[in-house]
Parts: sequence; structure tokens; C-alpha cells
Amino acid sequence: MAFGLKREELNQWKKDVEKGNIAFLTHFWLDSRFPGCDTVTKAGCSDVNKLIKWGKQYGLDPHWIHRDDKYPHYDLFGERQKQILTAEKQWSQLEKFHI
Repeated sequence: MAFGLKREELNQWKKDVEKGNIAFLTHFWLDSRFPGCDTVTKAGCSDVNKLIKWGKQYGLDPHWIHRDDKYPHYDLFGERQKQILTAEKQWSQLEKFHI
């Protein structure tokens, strides 16, 4: 279940992903499979090769990519989410979601 997201934020993420940029979208999220995680960040890019190359620097396995036709992305959560958002200087998302 996702919440804490504005339609404008989602639309901007989609535009950025479609342009071939590495784009980040964080929202609150509850999933019983991942206890203790209450947020997720989608790191997406329409250029899957670029996304794979980007992910390698953070030890992300290409098999973890959600191969959505228009919006391929990694789901980041937990300590890895915090580490990557910090490295990518995504301060507003870190602050907004108290990560």
C-alpha cells in the first residue's frame, strides 16, 4: 500500500524516467513482507542499460529491476535506500520521509 505521494510528484517522476534520466520517487509504503520498512524509493530510468550501470555502483543486481514497459525501476528500502539517497543528494526526500 502506497501513500504520502502527490500526483504532481508522480507525474514529474514519470516524465524524468521517460526522458532517460535516473529519477527518484519516495513514498510511504507498508508491506508485510518487509517488516520495519515504511518507505520505498523507486529509482527509475527508461534506458535500462543506463539504469543497470547506475545500479552497479551501489551493488544493485540487474535482476532486481522491475521491468515495467515504460517505467523500469529499482525499489530501494531500508539502509540501502538511505545510503543511495544520501549519495545522490536527495535531501528533500530524506527529510520529508525522516529517512
